Amino acid sequence: MSKDILSLFNKIKVDPTWSFSDKTRKDTAYISHGFHRYPAKFIPQIVSRLAEKYTKVNDLIIDPFGGCGTTLVESKVMGRRSIGVDINPVAVLITKAKITPIKPYKIEEAFKKLKNKLDLYKDTAKIKAPKHERIDYWFNPKEKRKLAFIFTTISKIKDRDIKDFFFCGFSNILKNCSIWLQKSNKPTRDFDKKPSDPFKFFYKQVKMMLRGNSQFYLLLKERGCLKTSCRVYCADARKIPAKNNSATLIVTSPPYVTSYEYADLHQLTALWLEYTRDLSDFRKRFIGTSYHNQKYLKLNSTLAEEIKSNLAKKDKKTAEEVANYFGEMNQVFKEMKRILKKGGRTCIVIGNTSLKSVEILNAEVFTEQMQNLGFKIDNIIKREIPSKNLPSLRDEKTGKFAKAGDKNKIFIYPTEYILIMKKI
Repeated sequence: MSKDILSLFNKIKVDPTWSFSDKTRKDTAYISHGFHRYPAKFIPQIVSRLAEKYTKVNDLIIDPFGGCGTTLVESKVMGRRSIGVDINPVAVLITKAKITPIKPYKIEEAFKKLKNKLDLYKDTAKIKAPKHERIDYWFNPKEKRKLAFIFTTISKIKDRDIKDFFFCGFSNILKNCSIWLQKSNKPTRDFDKKPSDPFKFFYKQVKMMLRGNSQFYLLLKERGCLKTSCRVYCADARKIPAKNNSATLIVTSPPYVTSYEYADLHQLTALWLEYTRDLSDFRKRFIGTSYHNQKYLKLNSTLAEEIKSNLAKKDKKTAEEVANYFGEMNQVFKEMKRILKKGGRTCIVIGNTSLKSVEILNAEVFTEQMQNLGFKIDNIIKREIPSKNLPSLRDEKTGKFAKAGDKNKIFIYPTEYILIMKKI
């Protein structure tokens, strides 16, 4: 089977209709999609096209790796019920804000009240700032004080939806207000950076979100979708809170084997909102890390076994990480099969990469694993990714994000696959 899969993938050509290269930032960040930056997120047009083809109104769509909620937002505006799951509490916060339409007058009034309180800030005022060495690592005292004032003021809001809306905005200004190198996804300090003023930048951020919320609310109202069920859970993708045979479609973009980098990328929000006090512990929650207590996970793929073997010749620890990743993904695919209806489809957006100069054929391995679980290949789409928010370089040896000046840098693959597998 593995030879057949490799032969199949070698014959697949790029389908230009799936690149959406004509879409602008405005098109991909419409309504609430632009609330918060997020690495490697897929564009909403992918979800809407798949949902249009494979579902009808009121069908259930599920995203086991929900990320920042793109699948859920699109499902809601199309009148499809949806469930999203993510192990990352930062992703869940962002998603909650993006999928929750708030009456425009209500959130605008809440912002006026919040701004009036924030305008009372004085440099001499006593402010309870968080005591954490990692926060001090990223923030200068001046910005830290102002951010603490904003955070404390938002915390006093009683309405949960409104509070989440403002916390999402707060989260998205943290990088700009820190000394994190602005153009880098990699956690790097820039001591020459002049951080943005937290108050000015927060007001600008919220005004942008108010416009997006208003568009989202009015679009849902116009389509009669305001009450369409849309839920997100902070949970493991191997334990999705959905009934057996209940979903018509799964649309998801799984993390890559270096997924613990999400913990690093979201550490500012995780620290400020006290989702964690220990970054190493935070990393352990993510799929595909070396932190696991299971001695052996079934890979269910000859290709995965070959990749593990090739990596082991170069670095045993990396080989174990990759094996663990594929083993955990196989468990996720079992869960996908459980929740899908017969004839339902799972659409997995994934690209291939390399570690230690060994090709990591994620798409081919996933296809083999799912076939071995009883799924049937419905279609495999190869698309270019002109607008995806991915770092353009990776270190050839480690596969991790690389600086432009690194000697071992390689360009990541400019294409990815959409694996459309059918439950039979």
